[in-house]
Amino acid sequence: MQKRESYAQEYKVDFYNTPFVFSADSSFIIDFPTEVNENHILDFYKKIESSTDSMVVNSLLAYKQKHHLNDWIYYQLVRQTAQAISPKQENYSRYTLYKWYLMCKSGYDARLAVGNNQIIFYIKNNEDIADIPFFSVDGNQYTCLNYHDYGKLFQRNGIYKPVSLKITEAVNDFSYKVTQMPDFNPQNYVDKKINFKYNERLYHFKVKINNDVNKIFANYPGVNFETYFNIPLSHETYRTLIPVLKENIKKMDTTKGVDYLMRFTRYAFLYENDDVNFGKEKRLSPEETLTSSYSDCDDRAALFFYLVKEIYNLPMITLLFPTHITMAVQFEKPIGDAILYNGKYYSLCEPTPQEQNLDIGQMADKLKNESYQVVYHYEPK
Repeated sequence: MQKRESYAQEYKVDFYNTPFVFSADSSFIIDFPTEVNENHILDFYKKIESSTDSMVVNSLLAYKQKHHLNDWIYYQLVRQTAQAISPKQENYSRYTLYKWYLMCKSGYDARLAVGNNQIIFYIKNNEDIADIPFFSVDGNQYTCLNYHDYGKLFQRNGIYKPVSLKITEAVNDFSYKVTQMPDFNPQNYVDKKINFKYNERLYHFKVKINNDVNKIFANYPGVNFETYFNIPLSHETYRTLIPVLKENIKKMDTTKGVDYLMRFTRYAFLYENDDVNFGKEKRLSPEETLTSSYSDCDDRAALFFYLVKEIYNLPMITLLFPTHITMAVQFEKPIGDAILYNGKYYSLCEPTPQEQNLDIGQMADKLKNESYQVVYHYEPK
């Protein structure tokens, strides 16, 4: 049989402000049937392993290194690359296999499972992640990256059988921590007007927001408080908010400035709980809270934490009640009924609207007899 002649095809992925351009050999384009089983997956792997695939993986890794992409942002690039090679709407299983293969060849320990004619894609991650299916192998946690694609068709009762396939390079953990946002196209930002009244004076903000931020976190799981509190703002949003806040509070002492930030977070945004807003529990990053029409106490706690950390960098603790979350800040001298934690006093700063107009150091009446736990402690380095 005559061997099929191969050729390279160029692809372009519009990845925010810096397009990702790569070439893939025609031998890298592998067919996959509509029926999903382990044998078909093993056949796909055998064929793609014999192809000239290094161009795609090398290009991905070079882009990742150049732009300092965190794992979650890198996975968004891999998703779009797989979409360019094998569109999701044409063959979902093949699209998923390309994602899995590219992540494995990028060094991540990713696994597959099959059942109910579905292909499930897991990745090794030992972080504290909520609201997402996972399984354990040898004491390691593998979280599911594609269960949301199946919606109600996804089965949680052990119907999926792991595929017996281990790739040598695939050894690294995947992290959901996002410590740097990608560079977005400045033209994709729009102005959001935010009005806020403090001490009888009305403050006006015109903050640049970008819906691409919401797309990045559309399927982001419920990470722990430290992780989502510390997701930074993108450059344009930061540039149009933080310097303005600093200017507004530059003549205030630290306590007054934190009070300003507390009331900004409390009153500059409309409140709605997640069940009404999203139909489920969803923690928003600080920038998502700025872009969203509504937000709840989790979201405001994250935004308040980010603002205080960025502007004053003070020690803080996060207090989780059965139905509420709030913040407390360590000042030079405690204010009001301060919280004693690890030998130091922290003053309550409520960033979410309450029935009372709470000052620093005051707790809402409905919480005074409630138990709480400190779920995050920030100490400046």
